[in-house]
Amino acid sequence: MTEPKIAQKEPYEVELTKGKSYAWCACGRSQKQPYCDGSHDGTGIVPIVQKAGKSETAYLCGCKRTASAPFCDGTHNGL
Repeated sequence: MTEPKIAQKEPYEVELTKGKSYAWCACGRSQKQPYCDGSHDGTGIVPIVQKAGKSETAYLCGCKRTASAPFCDGTHNGL
């Protein structure tokens, strides 16, 4: 397993739609950040797929080091 690439040192502000599934890029290699585009193939890292429980603005981790994936927990502030 390789270390995730830091895509950016701040969260991605996104609009989630209730009932829709999202695949958050955990490897940092996707060109469609913060979502997966399949670039993780061969890394041993897989995306986190979640269904939105409600429609809301969310802040998804950009540094890929959060302890509350896929959501930002401020870890990027210490990088």
